[in-house]
Amino acid sequence: MPGFEIFGPEEKQEIADVMENGFIFRYNFDPVRNGRWKAKEMEAMLCEKMGVKYAHLLSSGTAALQTALAAAGIGAGDEVIVPPFTFVASVEAIIMAGAVPVFAEIDETLCLSPEGIEAAITPKTKAVNLVHMCGSMAKLDEIKAICDKHNLVLLEDACQAVGGSYKGQALGSIGHVGCFSFDSVKTITCGEGGAVITNDDTIYQHSHKFTDHGHDHEGNDRGAESHPIMGLNFRISELNAALGLAQLRKLDDIIATQRKNKSLIKAAMSEIEGVTFREIPDPEGDSAGFLTFMLPTEEKTIEINKCLAKEGVDGCFYWYVNNWHYLKNWDHIQNLRSPARLPIHLIEDRPDYTQVNTPKSDDIMSRTISMLIKLSWTEEEIQQRIENIKRAFA
Repeated sequence: MPGFEIFGPEEKQEIADVMENGFIFRYNFDPVRNGRWKAKEMEAMLCEKMGVKYAHLLSSGTAALQTALAAAGIGAGDEVIVPPFTFVASVEAIIMAGAVPVFAEIDETLCLSPEGIEAAITPKTKAVNLVHMCGSMAKLDEIKAICDKHNLVLLEDACQAVGGSYKGQALGSIGHVGCFSFDSVKTITCGEGGAVITNDDTIYQHSHKFTDHGHDHEGNDRGAESHPIMGLNFRISELNAALGLAQLRKLDDIIATQRKNKSLIKAAMSEIEGVTFREIPDPEGDSAGFLTFMLPTEEKTIEINKCLAKEGVDGCFYWYVNNWHYLKNWDHIQNLRSPARLPIHLIEDRPDYTQVNTPKSDDIMSRTISMLIKLSWTEEEIQQRIENIKRAFA
């Protein structure tokens, strides 16, 4: 990853097809689009690849998260369990939905642990936002059983894990609703874009309406459509969908390349004393966008991270101090800073996010480094990278 590494004539042709023969708005304008429906075509391909009944494209992964919450009936005052290690959008979407984020511990999958989820459940818990971080998956069997036991909505945030799977099922397709991001640095990109996937008729009907001001999308006269629910504008454009369509056709090749490149580096690093790797519940389903490894102590991890940079091993992320991906660095979330009053400000017994304590997660993340796996590496570049890594550990 990311998919922009392999932009080629296919992407240019899809975009040119819209500009020369179609129309940029995703709905209606039938007479001038000459049968070009890029968003619909990409949605159909997503359904096929992910093995689901429904897919709906929208403007971003964040929009997908907020749409999934609304479509699944998650709203004012509902508690949603979320990990402290994720992209900040996972939390922002919950707050903007009027719901309440409740942070729970992760395990060495780097995703929510079954034990962490159980410990965080209260009578107000309505959903689990299960984030498949860095291209791999959580312990889905145990977590799905917990959600079924407590009648909780299982939302799979697979924004970083498109192309991954668990026991043959696509990540994002196992819970009630799944979300993808197709932004500029994801495994496949629309430039900006995202998707909701589901097998639930009601969630799908709510999703496509919610993302277009409540339009029911019945008939071919937009002005005559009904609006059975309220919504927002999270529409994707045909230009973004066209780019994503070309990228989606390459997904299988992208995943195969990532897995090959990752396996070479992981094999070399497995010989380094003190290095262990994240737990992957189904290694065959790893999308392989990152190689994540752990070291014995926080001090050693900080040292190695600096040595990797010194040796020119780029694309390494020490998430524990990252501004965008770990709770302890989110001062704006901890203090609920916003330009306007939010629904959560009206909840008197809301959590004090300045006092959230996740010691197990802190221990794991303070010893963890993730290495981006690129698509464009040559065999010579991979071998040179391995030599540089070995020098960093010497």
